[in-house]
Amino acid sequence: TGVFVPRFDLLRQNTWRAYICGMNARLSMNEFTSCTLKLENKCVSCVYFLHEKMYIFVIKVNFLGGSIMKKAILDAAKRNGDMLTTAQAVRYGISKTMLAKYVEQNKLIRVRHGLYALPDSIIDDVFALYLQNPNIVFSHESALFLNGLAERTPFKQSVTVPSNRVLPKPVKEQCSCFYIRPIYFKLGLTRRKTTFGNDVPCYDAERTVCDIVRSRRRIDEETVVAAIKNYARSVQKDLFKLYEYSTTMSIYPTIKQYMEVLI
Repeated sequence: TGVFVPRFDLLRQNTWRAYICGMNARLSMNEFTSCTLKLENKCVSCVYFLHEKMYIFVIKVNFLGGSIMKKAILDAAKRNGDMLTTAQAVRYGISKTMLAKYVEQNKLIRVRHGLYALPDSIIDDVFALYLQNPNIVFSHESALFLNGLAERTPFKQSVTVPSNRVLPKPVKEQCSCFYIRPIYFKLGLTRRKTTFGNDVPCYDAERTVCDIVRSRRRIDEETVVAAIKNYARSVQKDLFKLYEYSTTMSIYPTIKQYMEVLI
């Protein structure tokens, strides 16, 4: 007797493949002539017959829907803040067609292009923006709030990307976008939790102060002054780190002037 293990990863939906096994893989005709297996979201039918001293295996794969697919989506979404991108769904073996069917059946809701959420879930807009654009870093007014240096969420999210990258048009329309030289992009990069507890990339407090001062012509003066005052009152401030960052970004004299006037 022997064991035949079909290569399920080589099978395509609703196609037939023939596998040829030599006499060194003898199988019991009575036991293995026909069988049906369930593997994840695939229903596999296997039959074989003996032909010229060789075993011919014929495999048919039908992809299942229903609860199995739904469970895959639920598990993936729950690990991801109740949301799922199209790219993530494809990696989990869920087709775009199946995603559309679940939206039609109200088992998923379409948040925006390429992003889905579980029904009745509360959408974390900040996390949703990050899921669709993993190369962005929340900065400026958004980073002020995430670092606890502002009491209110900004009306418009602020994000930073390297100057050698291009942001999609929808992001440009809904966000305040800033570009920085690639050598400065990771300076002060950390992660902070949103209001809903999801981790997103963000600049730390010292880098955020530098960004606010550096981009002060695009930000109202009240926000700039409030940011520096709140930072100065923070028990977690690191003035040496602020000095290092501002020196690296060539804005130390301006930072020093603001700090001397407002502290």
